[in-house]
Amino acid sequence: MVKLRCGDYGFECDFEVDGGEDYVVEQFMQHSYGEHGIDYRKEVVRQFILRKYHS
Repeated sequence: MVKLRCGDYGFECDFEVDGGEDYVVEQFMQHSYGEHGIDYRKEVVRQFILRKYHS
């Protein structure tokens, strides 16, 4: 199980999502595009997760 918070990536935003990696990636991508206009690729969001949990 993983968790990403929008605020960890430079936004003043309270959005956070946790769950399985695929779910978190999809939800974070949808939120980032819908709320902030940033179209992250899946590989980029997976890198966020790798850096957070494997550093």
